[in-house]
Amino acid sequence: MNQFNNHMDTALQEAKQAAIRGEVPVGAVIVMNGEVIAQAGNRTRELCDPTAHAEILAIRAACAALGQERLGSCDLYVTLEPCPMCAAAISNARIARLYYGASDPKSGGVAQGPKVFTHAQCHHMPEVYDGINEAACAEVLSAFFAGLRDVHQK
Repeated sequence: MNQFNNHMDTALQEAKQAAIRGEVPVGAVIVMNGEVIAQAGNRTRELCDPTAHAEILAIRAACAALGQERLGSCDLYVTLEPCPMCAAAISNARIARLYYGASDPKSGGVAQGPKVFTHAQCHHMPEVYDGINEAACAEVLSAFFAGLRDVHQK
């Protein structure tokens, strides 16, 4: 479990940096053979790109670093349950294992909502491990949205 927390801690740092940029604080890290090969935080506002979720950016960076479109020997650590778009990208990239922190009842696509990996059209289903450092992951999100509410109430 320590390895999970170590990589999730890196994802949490990415999430905190995203919050500083005014982005929804989600961070992702891709690991191959125990080594971080890509990491990212949300940048949808900064890049004016609705697809610039942490997972997508990390997948793009990992594919570029490895010079291939498939990440079959890689693990993805993400602070929040991936949305349906990101779950589809995870499947298409053939990521071996997905570890995520907080569940997302509103927009999740793995254990909530459409449960992308269970569909017949899904060509690859990673091993999924949820609740990794869940309290810390949820706190980053809660603090961010509480701050937004405070700003809007003033």
